[in-house]
Amino acid sequence: MDFTRLFRFLRDLNTNNHKEWMDAHRKEYHTVRDSYKKWLETLDAELSATDPDYEHTPAGKALNRINNNLLYHPNKPVYKDNFGAVLDKSPVKSEFYIHLGISESFIAGGFYRPEKNILASIRDAIDYDGEELRKILGKPSFKKLFGGGLYDDRLKGNPKGYTKDHPQIELLRYKSYVVVHELSEKEITSPGFMEEVISVYRKLLPFRNYLSKAITV
Repeated sequence: MDFTRLFRFLRDLNTNNHKEWMDAHRKEYHTVRDSYKKWLETLDAELSATDPDYEHTPAGKALNRINNNLLYHPNKPVYKDNFGAVLDKSPVKSEFYIHLGISESFIAGGFYRPEKNILASIRDAIDYDGEELRKILGKPSFKKLFGGGLYDDRLKGNPKGYTKDHPQIELLRYKSYVVVHELSEKEITSPGFMEEVISVYRKLLPFRNYLSKAITV
């Protein structure tokens, strides 16, 4: 996979973010996209061999559309400046997400703004056994990889049903349960990028498994 070509295409698209340019360069878009899909298929197979509980995710299902949804976000550009993909895709699992873009690139895991019932189940798990989640987040190797801790998306007050003196109130205030590992373009374009993604996947598993268990038990 030529990731340098992928970033070059995204930069050109960002500079010429309109349908006429995309129509004129659609062949290049398809070449880059299809090459990335093949890379995702190889990664999918590697992750399947790494994790017996991994959910096979076809590249076409994993890869997000490059078009922004202008019906709900009319002020956004026509096209995104990134390729986003969700692997290990299952309704009963937290996400494993890869975001390659010109403004930011990262690997993330967890639930971003989950539905009300999922969020309630996660909070129930934290109420019951929040120390287990703290141990996962506090492990030195985990902190080194996901240095920012949980993505900062939380309530100013307390969630309904929990008081401010609850021992896990800081964890319970989150609206998203996501950790992020930032990537540089140099890392992405290096020969060992796939191995790095697999390594991050493995280190994410305890966190993602905690959340997945929370919504299924």
